[in-house]
Amino acid sequence: MTSLAASTPLRLIFMGTPEFAVPTLEALLAWPGGQVVAVVTAPDKPAGRGRQLQESAVKQAAGRHGVPVLQPTNLKAPEFQQELQSYAADLQVVVAFRMLPEAVWNMPRLGSINIHASLLPQYRGAAPINWALIHGDTRTGVTSFFLRHEIDTGNLIYQDAVDIDPEDDFGTLYEKLKTAGAQLALRSVQAIAAGTAPSIPQPELPELRPAPKLQKETGRLDFHQSAPALANLVRGLSPLPTAFTQLPDGRTLKVFKAQPLDDEEASGPDVSTPGRWFTDGRHYLRVQTANGLLDLLAVQLEGKKRMPVVEFLRGFNVASLAG
Repeated sequence: MTSLAASTPLRLIFMGTPEFAVPTLEALLAWPGGQVVAVVTAPDKPAGRGRQLQESAVKQAAGRHGVPVLQPTNLKAPEFQQELQSYAADLQVVVAFRMLPEAVWNMPRLGSINIHASLLPQYRGAAPINWALIHGDTRTGVTSFFLRHEIDTGNLIYQDAVDIDPEDDFGTLYEKLKTAGAQLALRSVQAIAAGTAPSIPQPELPELRPAPKLQKETGRLDFHQSAPALANLVRGLSPLPTAFTQLPDGRTLKVFKAQPLDDEEASGPDVSTPGRWFTDGRHYLRVQTANGLLDLLAVQLEGKKRMPVVEFLRGFNVASLAG
């Protein structure tokens, strides 16, 4: 790969939508070796109780810097592709965006790169951060790679590992990877500009864990699973989209934080029935699982706000747990 002359900024188009992508856009905007000539993001969507149109986090960031914004509803539309072509980009950088047609990702002379929140080839798909936590991993990371036909399978540029701490949930790990991804993107783009970027086929591994899009039912707590597995599910979905269960009276209870209890703490009058609830009405709320008790620490009853379980129990009718 040939490098650009030092005096010629690399013409970049950035594609992304959520807050996760904003630090990468900001890093590229601040880099003197490049020029972000346009941003492509999702169309404005109705949000909130008033259903007012809401701009994406990336559009808002682009607006602050005066960068032109494209918001196509159809990436295959000829008029969009013609407009994209008019910016004569050298490279496209994609973070948390839609799957691109070949005519789009192959348009710049240096192609397109993606920043993915896992150590590929593990966790290809839409929700890599969530699934790493759900599986109880202790390490994940970010990967930069060149786009090609099959999703998340292109040649690797760089990877940076990030530790998953025991107290991490989706919210905290998202913040770690958001920052790591921005640093990785800038390093990758600089290497491409210099003509030194690697392009390494992804390794073949005996076991690959996918990261499919989360469905509502993904968050339903099945107490026939083990307490550690359920605690990891809660971590992987907190604070959004949130794990949940139904109380015996039918009301939905969201669970934001939970922990498995060890054998001594898990002893009780009857720990033989998965789904049986235990509480002293003041300090703890626990559920029997297939293996141990799950101790709920932060919850939200439908129509109420999120709160610690001690606060929740103050206004909760414990008798309703009898079902």
